[in-house]
Amino acid sequence: MERRVDLAEGQHPTVAIFGCSDSRLAAEIIFDLGLGDAFVIRNAGQVASDSAIGSLEYAVGVLGVPLILVLGHDECGAVRAAIDSQASDAPSLTPKIEKLIGPIVPAVRRVARARRDEPLDTSAIDAGEVGREHLRDTITDLLTGSELISRKVVDGSVGIVGANYRLHEGTAVPDVLLGLPSAESD
Repeated sequence: MERRVDLAEGQHPTVAIFGCSDSRLAAEIIFDLGLGDAFVIRNAGQVASDSAIGSLEYAVGVLGVPLILVLGHDECGAVRAAIDSQASDAPSLTPKIEKLIGPIVPAVRRVARARRDEPLDTSAIDAGEVGREHLRDTITDLLTGSELISRKVVDGSVGIVGANYRLHEGTAVPDVLLGLPSAESD
């Protein structure tokens, strides 16, 4: 109760977490965080939408958060939907779902191309590999979509970590590290 009262006057989170809205990916629980510790943004598939980028800009530009964690995960429904949408007999999706998974499709295509799948066999595409590719794309989209975030990463005032959460193991595995001090500089 005291913490809640302290936070009523303002917030000073130490990390912004941008993750998937999957019900199994509650960042505050995964990382054992309390009220006020993290500024959390979620949408299906952690797609770098204007609202997600704007929220992250608020976190780093207004709240002064020094770290952005982009958190993907295995068994992601949005990734699976993007893969399945590429099948020749794929059922129609609503325009909103199509728009949501659209940014994941390039990762699907790259993974399929690497496998030399012609014609595309969606059942053979590794969703985990697509998820990792999409995680990297999301970070690229954050950097290209936000001059503020990009500038803060370049000047060293903000770091970005891209990690994949493994549901079965309960671990987050780093995949991308940007703007963070190297171990050699410690």
